[in-house]
Amino acid sequence: MQDKLVIAVGGPPGSGKTTVAKLISKRLNLRHISIGALFRKMAEERGLSLIDFSILAQRDPSIDLELDSIAIKEAQKGGVVIDGHAAPWLLKGIAHLRVIVTASKEVRIKRLAERDGKPIDIVREETELRERIERERYLRIYGIDIYDFSNFDLVINSEKFSPEAIAEIIVTALKTLKLI
Repeated sequence: MQDKLVIAVGGPPGSGKTTVAKLISKRLNLRHISIGALFRKMAEERGLSLIDFSILAQRDPSIDLELDSIAIKEAQKGGVVIDGHAAPWLLKGIAHLRVIVTASKEVRIKRLAERDGKPIDIVREETELRERIERERYLRIYGIDIYDFSNFDLVINSEKFSPEAIAEIIVTALKTLKLI
């Protein structure tokens, strides 16, 4: 079963979703795909900032559709943990476990500032703009509200638990569901 297992980990920027997804993939010997990393790579290849690329993606749905296609193809192969802001919605019906990792906006902004080496005020402005753009984009393209967590298997606050503890919670859930 584990070679077919698909886990989708979503959540807003700075929530810890990629850190958790990497831990799970390593612990369970699964592949890891980060939609956010692919998005950042596409922005870099075009010589655009993350904000400018988000604005472009809002006008050009082909960017999201390309990323979605990659995520779905990788999920269909199985044996993978896929993380991305909208991954659990996108992989509904494919993923065996859909998880949201979340945290307050202030904590997420602090984490992003530390990760990117930028001042808090700049990161706050960028994050608020990016989240507004992404929410509008996902509503328009998919009809989903990326802040509605009501339809998931697990919603975990990363302010309360370390990445390792979150990975353990997810592994316990997989065992409980007899998926591993």
